Amino acid sequence: MTFTEEEKDPEESSSKTGILDICLIKAFKQEDMESVLKWMEKLLVLLVLTYGCYGEPQDLSGKKFIIPVETSDSFVKLSDNVLKPVIAMTMCQRFFTEVQRDQSLFSLATPSDSKDINLCLQSKGGYKLNIRGNSVTINSLPENRNGWISFCVTWDSKTGLTQMWANGRRSASKILKPNGPINGKPSIILGQNQGSYGGGFVASQSFVGDVTDVHFWDSVISPCQIKLYMQGKNFSPGNILNWKALEFTTGGGVFKEISDYTC
Repeated sequence: MTFTEEEKDPEESSSKTGILDICLIKAFKQEDMESVLKWMEKLLVLLVLTYGCYGEPQDLSGKKFIIPVETSDSFVKLSDNVLKPVIAMTMCQRFFTEVQRDQSLFSLATPSDSKDINLCLQSKGGYKLNIRGNSVTINSLPENRNGWISFCVTWDSKTGLTQMWANGRRSASKILKPNGPINGKPSIILGQNQGSYGGGFVASQSFVGDVTDVHFWDSVISPCQIKLYMQGKNFSPGNILNWKALEFTTGGGVFKEISDYTC
């Protein structure tokens, strides 16, 4: 049987179309699959930074995080259980560094403000606490390099009263951003200063060193509790962040190792 130009065999036409589709798919795979995979990798990193992907809480007693190199992509993202506005807070941590420049020790951002709470160790000496664009600097506390520093900071949003502690010594009280509770889902980062919610990291502001025993309370805890923390004795752990039951993710070159603080 023969066919005219107008009468094509449907099976033959379908077969040619199928072959053409297969060729197109192969060409797409060869030329574009690599770029698609790179795009998916970037999307995954963004999702982890924004929403987190946490496992079971871990007891990090006797452990520390090490960030040995200045980078813009090494960080520890901490999961919190903040369900209401933060009207007061206490944050404690121990850190060790030898770097002589400004470094971010703790960064808390919300979708409405990337610098809700930012604590910085300054190159010229002293600690700078920033609360939503207002800041206070304390220069009278230990901030020696190449030695462990046990540090706590408190803030009450109603009165603005702020106080810092380092290695058992406390600062005089200051007033910082009164009548300004923090609202919104927090993004809490160690090792980097958040320039945007969950990101915007800059290498020159990163922390380089060791950090351990991080706790966060949604209240101003008592001076006696802070002294117990400073001395490494039993104290009531943080109800927002608890080093003995911590959910976290890490990015870049962050290592979890045995701490030498209590040796």
